[in-house]
Formats: sequence, structure tokens, C-alpha cells
Amino acid sequence: MNSALRLRLMTRADLPFADSVRAIEGWNQTLADWERFLALQPEGCFVAEWNGASAGTAATTIYGSDLAWIGMVLVHPDHRRRGIGSALLKKCIEYLQARGVRCIKLDATPLGQKVYEGLGFKEEWMLTRWEHLKSDNAPCGFDSRIRSVQPEDIVTIDSLDKTAFGVSRRKILEALSKQSLCTLILESDLGKIAGYGMSRKGAHAFYLGPVVAESPQISIPLIEALLQKSVGEKVFWDIRDRNKTTAAWAREHGFAPQRSLTRMYLGENTFPGEPQKQIAIAGPAIG
Repeated sequence: MNSALRLRLMTRADLPFADSVRAIEGWNQTLADWERFLALQPEGCFVAEWNGASAGTAATTIYGSDLAWIGMVLVHPDHRRRGIGSALLKKCIEYLQARGVRCIKLDATPLGQKVYEGLGFKEEWMLTRWEHLKSDNAPCGFDSRIRSVQPEDIVTIDSLDKTAFGVSRRKILEALSKQSLCTLILESDLGKIAGYGMSRKGAHAFYLGPVVAESPQISIPLIEALLQKSVGEKVFWDIRDRNKTTAAWAREHGFAPQRSLTRMYLGENTFPGEPQKQIAIAGPAIG
């Protein structure tokens, strides 16, 4: 490692710097997202220093020994082309593998994909960010099967989410629900939970996700109800490309594709879940 470069644990004192680099990059996360990363994985969030000056960031999210995530790998423009991003990425991998994590995932930009491939990451599937500009209305229609989440719902939500995502991510779902504008439940005709969804405020747009349902068709009333909560605001929605039905609905209702990402994995992807049930991911930095 270059003697000018030092990697250390992130602290709360680093959050203003971390969010400033995020802002320079134009990403949609907020200070609340950084606080959540640090609260849930205090030993897995890192800062890079170059000659003593803060230069970059990275964060990890561990979902258990079967899966963890890497996100928020950012380098300040003044310190790029010095190998800082690669050093942070390798630090995250070393940390996670030392914790016994068998599979590490991330959502890569086209430029980042080549770097990750060089470290052994493989492509799992493609996703696209869809954007809806500020609209005066949203698809509407009251559906009695939709209600707000209750504390006792978390067990059922976690079970449904685990089937779709592959592993349990209960802690982060609870944290995201507290951070979200709303968390809604879609009940089946038999009164069971057939889907859930969240919408939270971002730095540039409301973020729709995660949304999980038994099928894209079933999820439509849930999506409509969530969009009604953000009328007049820009909305981001990250959709798996193979979910053609969901992408078609988004296009028909005013969303346009903004950018593409590649979900990649390192290690044994033993629990891929059922991604067709992931109507909206939770976010590129966390899955």
C-alpha cells in the first residue's frame, strides 16, 4: 500500500465528509443513510486518508454468513487515480471474508464493472434505474387490501422478503421502515400478506423500494399506493431488467430509464432468492 494512503474505521465525525463526497458524485443517499450504515455495521465502514486528508469512503452491510453487501465506494475528485477506490474495495472484501461471509455482492456501474471483474466478481443480473419527473398526479384508486404496516407484521414481511432476496435482512428492513415516508402492506383476498413496499426521501428524489410481492401483477396496487405518497416529487425506481412486466408498467406511467447497473457477486451465490419477486430493490448500496 502507498505510504501516503491510510485506511481506517469511519466514525460519526466523518459523516459530513462522507455525505459531501456523495453529493459531489450526485448520488441519492442522505445523511440518514450514512448514519444507518454506521449504526448497523460500525466495524465495516471505512475512510481512506491521503497524507492525512480524508479522501474516500466505503461501507458494508452483513446479512449473515451467507451474504454481505459492499456500497458507497467513493473517492473525492482531488484524490482520484491513486488506487484509493481499489484499496477501499479490497479492504471491504478482506473484512467480510474474515467474518466468514461466503458471498459478497454489489451493484456496479459500467465503469466499475471492469474493476470488479478483475477481482473475481461475476455478473448475476442487470437492473435499470427508472426516473419519474415531478408529476401532478399518480395512478389512483382505493384498494381495501392495502394498509400501513404494524409492528407485528415484521415477521411475515421478513419471511416474504427472505424468499425474494435469498437471506433474511430483518434489521435493515426495520431501519428502512423507520426512515421511510411510509411502509405499506398488500393483503391477499385471504388476509395474508402478499406484498410490502416502502418509499423514502432521497437527496434528489423519492426512492421507491424495497417492494416485494408474489408477482409483478399483484404488486401494481401497492406501487400505485406508494406513488400517491410522492405526488409532485421526482421518483427513482430500480428494476431488474428481466422483470419485463414491471418495467413496461413503469414506462406506461411516465417513468424513463436513467442508467444501468450490474448486480455482481464474489464467492458462492448459494442463496440467490427469487428476484422476479423483487419489484423494486432496496438500493444499489444495500441490495
